[in-house]
Amino acid sequence: RGKAGEVFWAFFKLGMTSFGGPIAHLGFFRDEFVTRRKWLSDEAYADLVVLCQFLPGPASSQVGFALGLMRAGWLGAISAFAAFTLPSAAALFLFAITATQLSIVMESGALDGLKIAAVAIVAQAVWGMGKTLCPDRQRVIIALAATVTALIFPGLQGILGAIVLGITLGSFFCRSGEYQVSIEISPRIRPLIGILSLSLFCIFFAGLPLIAAHHQSVAFFESFYRAGSLVFGGGHVVLPTLEAEVVQRGWLSLDEFIAGYGAAQAIPGPLFTFAAYLGAITQFGPQGFEGAMTALVAIFLPGFLLLVGVLPFWNNLRQLPWAQSAIRGTNAAIVGVLLSALYSPVFISAVRDGLELGLAIASIVFLMVWKLPPWSIVLFASLGGVFIKWLT
Repeated sequence: RGKAGEVFWAFFKLGMTSFGGPIAHLGFFRDEFVTRRKWLSDEAYADLVVLCQFLPGPASSQVGFALGLMRAGWLGAISAFAAFTLPSAAALFLFAITATQLSIVMESGALDGLKIAAVAIVAQAVWGMGKTLCPDRQRVIIALAATVTALIFPGLQGILGAIVLGITLGSFFCRSGEYQVSIEISPRIRPLIGILSLSLFCIFFAGLPLIAAHHQSVAFFESFYRAGSLVFGGGHVVLPTLEAEVVQRGWLSLDEFIAGYGAAQAIPGPLFTFAAYLGAITQFGPQGFEGAMTALVAIFLPGFLLLVGVLPFWNNLRQLPWAQSAIRGTNAAIVGVLLSALYSPVFISAVRDGLELGLAIASIVFLMVWKLPPWSIVLFASLGGVFIKWLT
């Protein structure tokens, strides 16, 4: 049992230094809290990671929230979330309010370079997640089927269809190699609190769309809440869901969306804070600081409600074979959804000629072959975008 202040400073340090997306974040967490601080065992940490991969929402932030809860109660959970989230959220908010006002940045080609950097980052995510989540023929087929589904039916319909397809196919074809877990995690949550949390998630998910038709601010909140409710694993997987919510509705341009996504790769912390950038510049609902805070709360809230709701019952649920098969099928489908997003909108909006294709290939090689950090790829691609603009 620790104190909230201890939790806050531990996670603030990670929020300032954790580059590389959710998988890398989980590695930072393990080194800090299992190896160095010894807050919990390796087995308990692995069990917690499995749970957060199973639930919709930002996986690394959910793990951090649970670690703070287990260490210092509810105040510790809030401290962990705030400390890990604020650095990247503040940086993206500042980017939003400056990049949209400085026309010289827009005209220099730097934002075109950010879009090309996004091509490399998403390609790396697809490759890395594919190797981990699609290790056999069955899951490769599920991922490809999900890709086709998401491309044929753009927007949320395709994403939901791909996930449902993954769950269905996984239940039939991914029944071997069950997860082996050896220790129970201690969430300090009563079953009644879990039931109330799940009920609140369902009320928001079903009720907000009914109110959104009559209130613009509620429609704004509901859009980000739904995006956070439909993303498994977090990280780059949120890209197609948010694009469907804000770009296809005309709240901001595709160029602004991809440029912000590219900028998000240059900073540490959870990628879900991309919502702060979107909330600040959107042309619908609250804008500026209010829009950024509303979008942040809305996109993180469903994942935390689900985590609190499932934690008291996880030790029983994880033993069910159908749940384990569904996890595998869902994870494979998520790879397919991300692959579809790599093509549309990321690649087709960023690469328009041979020079930009060459810059994209170079960025991919530097990132995936030379193993340069993501922030250096963002800098390289931005400068490359300026150079291409100068040439043309």
